[in-house]
Amino acid sequence: MAGYVMSIDQGTTGSTVMLLDRALEVKGRANCEYAQIYPRPGWVEHDPEAIWRSVQQAIKACLEEAGVGGDQIGAIGITNQRETTVVWDRKTHKPIYNAIVWQCRRTTDLCRELKEAGLEPRYREKTGLVLDPYFSGTKVRWILDNVEGARAKAEQGELCFGTIDTYLVWRLTGGGSFVTDVSNASRTLLMDLHTLEWSEDLCGPLRVPMKMLPSIRSSAEIYGHTVAEGALPSGIPIAGMAGDQQSALFGQACFSVGDAKCTYGTGAFLLVNTGNKPIPSEHGLLTTVAWQIQGQAAQYALEGSVFIAGAAVQWLRDQMKFIPKSPESEELAASVEDSGGVIFVPALTGLGAPYWNPDARGLIWGITRGTNTAHLARATLEGIAFMTHDVLTAMASDLGKPITGLKVDGGASQNNLMMQFQSDLLQAPIVRPQMLETTALGAAFLAGLGAGLWSSTEEIRETWKEDRTFSPKMDAAIVQDRLSLWHKVVRLA
Repeated sequence: MAGYVMSIDQGTTGSTVMLLDRALEVKGRANCEYAQIYPRPGWVEHDPEAIWRSVQQAIKACLEEAGVGGDQIGAIGITNQRETTVVWDRKTHKPIYNAIVWQCRRTTDLCRELKEAGLEPRYREKTGLVLDPYFSGTKVRWILDNVEGARAKAEQGELCFGTIDTYLVWRLTGGGSFVTDVSNASRTLLMDLHTLEWSEDLCGPLRVPMKMLPSIRSSAEIYGHTVAEGALPSGIPIAGMAGDQQSALFGQACFSVGDAKCTYGTGAFLLVNTGNKPIPSEHGLLTTVAWQIQGQAAQYALEGSVFIAGAAVQWLRDQMKFIPKSPESEELAASVEDSGGVIFVPALTGLGAPYWNPDARGLIWGITRGTNTAHLARATLEGIAFMTHDVLTAMASDLGKPITGLKVDGGASQNNLMMQFQSDLLQAPIVRPQMLETTALGAAFLAGLGAGLWSSTEEIRETWKEDRTFSPKMDAAIVQDRLSLWHKVVRLA
């Protein structure tokens, strides 16, 4: 088999392609952005053709940087923005409407109607999700209800629905493969978590014909082979797929029950491996499929989100003008010994798990005459860590066992001061990998498994490389005092 693995990371604002060798050395990397479309307030769309062009352009640029021909690629892995929805014509391959993006809120009223009809318990139990415009099912319904002739074509089997993974495999194989993997299917509101199959009980109320749904497959197997187009020749196996956050969990080698990761980006996404059984949450967390390796039982995860993480630092930079560049928040925060008693609750867009208060707003508490910009910067970084702690505490409660460590990635994980404080709050080690782009790494791992480059997750675990471990330094009694005050303040937000 050719020695390189190509990872396609199709994200919300652009497509990134990486080429890695078996030792996980990055040989080439390219990113191509594309336009965001905002037809109305709260509506977000992408042009699927623009997504496809960005992927082709990134593939070409990546191979040119690496100086590698397409015939040297042994496998392709795909990871993607998860709930974004595309519907296209099975014969012409053309989308019938723009992709409706995971951020889009246009189906809020439909979700409210479904809740008022008493359907949320059914969806919560069968999918591990909540009835929210975030997920794909109501987006499909909207397209079928609003594009002329779409419903009739869908019921006749003439249309295909897919999340971005499905759409990319379709395009890469020239329409030869119509598939998704279990991790992406678990984000649609249409798949039963327990059977790993599309469910009539779930599709029915959403009026989604099952004829338009792709085949659900594992996250690591050969789904099809490329058809020559652009920089890729025919015959390359597409052998791994997972939604972006599940891919990051896999890329962090979180293969055991209780292994957890946090991706610190604009927000913070936390997942913990719960093993081969879905665990319902008592704290408003989502239950989702983590991945499935062909021939093995599916692995599940609990997922929680901190809505504002890196975005709080951007707020310090752009609105407050405290710093010219986001990385400088660490130097400013480190110029004081502590936050001077200031607590910042970063509820700039409401509070997610475990509080679930959409009306909450950001709160700065404890300001005195001596408070300065450094104290506020430090309180901002600590506020992100406090929120992350609370989600992990909820996860540990649902899991029924403590979370004894956390792997971190994403841009803000490079902030050493925040990572140290996170370790202090958790009283557990924080481990940062050498490669922070773990989403792309996870897709490469899965593709390598699916194509036989790696034989097992244990072999992958040995390949994963650590950069630094942060161990607790703060006295446990002081930590409890800090958490007690935080929990009093956060309820005021």
